[in-house]
Amino acid sequence: MPLLDAAKGIACLFIVGHHLCRYGPMPEAAAVLAPRLIGWLGRDGRLAVQVFLVIAGFLAAASLAPDGVLRARQGPWQRVWQRYARLAMPYLAALCVSVLAAAAIRPWFDHEAVPAAPMFAQLLAHGLLLQDLLGYDALSTGVWYVAIDFQLFVLALALVMLAEWLQRRWRLDAARAAWLLAVLVLAMVAASLFAFNLRAELDSTAFYFIGSYGLGMLAFWIGRIDQPARYGKALTLLAALGMVALLWDWRIRIAIALAVALLLAVGQRRGWLAEPPAWLAAGPLLWLGRISYSLFLIHFPVILVVNAVMAQAGLQSPWINLTAMLAAVGLSIAAAALLYRFVESRPASGRLTAGLLAALVVGGLIAAQ
Repeated sequence: MPLLDAAKGIACLFIVGHHLCRYGPMPEAAAVLAPRLIGWLGRDGRLAVQVFLVIAGFLAAASLAPDGVLRARQGPWQRVWQRYARLAMPYLAALCVSVLAAAAIRPWFDHEAVPAAPMFAQLLAHGLLLQDLLGYDALSTGVWYVAIDFQLFVLALALVMLAEWLQRRWRLDAARAAWLLAVLVLAMVAASLFAFNLRAELDSTAFYFIGSYGLGMLAFWIGRIDQPARYGKALTLLAALGMVALLWDWRIRIAIALAVALLLAVGQRRGWLAEPPAWLAAGPLLWLGRISYSLFLIHFPVILVVNAVMAQAGLQSPWINLTAMLAAVGLSIAAAALLYRFVESRPASGRLTAGLLAALVVGGLIAAQ
């Protein structure tokens, strides 16, 4: 589905721009040249994460239960471990870079954006994706999303398995079992949109974000409905649920998630996702989408180092700082390409994942000395 890659590439650029305009002295110096753009990116660029959440739910439905029933190729624990290894390999490698970069610049770049020297428990919690649940400060910006993505996948798998258990208990045929799963996901989405997502203290849990993620899951199944009448009713129900939730409590993040989910449902049915325009099919945007996860993980230490170099050089010119910001984007993309080539694109391996976790802990403890 090339258009999903393109969407991820665009969304990731917004995330990079958000962090670039939010952290360090460079955006402060360059703000006089484009105050509204830099201010908007620093404040609202983070909303692009909703695109990732909806697409992740869309792809989870395609992977776990494309026809509304659990695929029987793997056991649940194997699926959970595979998802962890898939997420953790590039994540742990990027965290090693972030910890070492922070240690290198900390003595001569005194800025609040630089993470403090890590503790052993903090490193281990990050490796196990538990840092937010256990209340540890983040070692890099954006790592919260990796933990949430893993929680959301496990929650989605639990819903699919619950539907399978009910199917066996109630002796349902495949069609009714598919509808049962859709109803379970719909109920969880409604609970999130009308309750969990309104409580900020839950933002370290999957329940806060399952509204957006579940919209993506529902969009996948709606896009595969053959009968036009059922498709229209299901799409209208999805739109109505989102609109009522926004009337209940307006949230721009949910409005974006709803719009993306509806576009995916329509695009899935009309074949847009698999057949992009010719100008896009071989373009750099698709390549950027493929490395978007690596870019999401690695760009923050690059931004910190460029900020530190600029601060050490004492260059205050707005144009020079704006140029340095653009250079930071280019360097981040180059670092992401390397991370993708040598880590993310490799098959998920338990041995490599364990080695990277050990490297993070050992490297973090050495850097903290």
